[in-house]
Amino acid sequence: MQAYTMLQLFEPLQRLLFFDDFNDGVNGWGALIGNYEDRIDAMLPEYMDMRPPMLSNLTMWDAGTSGAIGGAYALKLATRAKPGTFCTAIKRSTFRTAGPVRVEAIVTFKPEASELELGETAVRAFGVVLDLQHADGQAAEPLRVMPHIRYLNAFEGRRVERWQYKNEREPLVDIGTHGKTWSHFHLKSSNWVDIPGGGQRLCYNEIATKHNWYYLRLDFDLAGMRFLGFRCNERDLDVAGIEPMRLPAMPNLWSMLNVVFFVESDAATRAFLYLDSVAVSTAP
Repeated sequence: MQAYTMLQLFEPLQRLLFFDDFNDGVNGWGALIGNYEDRIDAMLPEYMDMRPPMLSNLTMWDAGTSGAIGGAYALKLATRAKPGTFCTAIKRSTFRTAGPVRVEAIVTFKPEASELELGETAVRAFGVVLDLQHADGQAAEPLRVMPHIRYLNAFEGRRVERWQYKNEREPLVDIGTHGKTWSHFHLKSSNWVDIPGGGQRLCYNEIATKHNWYYLRLDFDLAGMRFLGFRCNERDLDVAGIEPMRLPAMPNLWSMLNVVFFVESDAATRAFLYLDSVAVSTAP
């Protein structure tokens, strides 16, 4: 009954691939591990400092424990207390039909409430990424495709409050000596582009321990590998003309459907992104 009630927060397509209410546990979400081969330190430096997500009941000094919007626990992503550091959560799956896919989430973001200040510029950005690859035989020139969207909240202490996308990819690095594994740090904070009309001021509230939750929705077409839509709360952004990041297909990633959420810090304070729940659905 609880899961059914929470699902009412979403507008899924006809086939629900998964619905994760983090009040029930981690549900298969883990850290974005950097690729390696033969030895762990072959991993790109940016991945070595990644922290895994964890469950949190949003305990704080002045309000006790607030919990998530629909229960006791949310999935918490926490960076290190260092500008430009990231935390990610990824769920790895595959798709059955190359059609529309919809990712919906209830989220909120804040810095760690370690000082009696609002901290409205301590979180640089949070966002969502899909990591996809054509199914075997789906395309004459198969591709790995990575739609990236982030909310740039602040940069170097200045509020920005704008949605952005990224389609310029970082160079692929051959990891190891067997020619089987490559890596690139695609979340790097450079080369993001403003989405037209993408300015949006969110409800941040007035002290660091008050959390207001937001609805996110990303629609993407797995047949044409193109954006269909993006929504935050009441705002629909026009993403039809923007291009996702595209790479040559890789030998072991056919039909991949990975969903990634991330948060980046802009200050020497830990930046937090909380996920209350996530629903991923497809059509038909």
